[in-house]
Amino acid sequence: MGRMHNPGKGISQSALPYRRTVPGWLKLPAEDVEDQIDKLAKKGLTPSQIGVILRDSHGVAQVRFITGNKILRIMKKKGRGTTLPEDLYSLIKKAVNIRKHLEKSRKDKDAKYRLILVESRIHRLARYYKRKKVLPPTWKYESSTASALVA
Repeated sequence: MGRMHNPGKGISQSALPYRRTVPGWLKLPAEDVEDQIDKLAKKGLTPSQIGVILRDSHGVAQVRFITGNKILRIMKKKGRGTTLPEDLYSLIKKAVNIRKHLEKSRKDKDAKYRLILVESRIHRLARYYKRKKVLPPTWKYESSTASALVA
């Protein structure tokens, strides 16, 4: 399968373990993991950042195997969910940074082209999230108000 805006055809990716049980050496109860997620969410970290911290410093390979829920679901249950999905947020942030760069250097044709590609990905992802009812049907990406969404 080819990439969307790249010539690459790579299939390299990480694979989850076959067994979906908690490893025997991990002695963390599910409540402690949920408390850690809540504490890190209070600091304003994204679900993927929380997952990396739990993996690296607490030895939690998959939160879902321990708690039965994903990190984002735990965050939403505790009232710490975000209005925008994380991947859409990062794409909007990237588009805002490219626009800021283009204000300084107007002749950068490659950046202009990349901005078009990033914004097309934003529109495609927004269409998907509207279909899945994650975003309201009236939500629309506008480059003029995008910096307010990111800030």
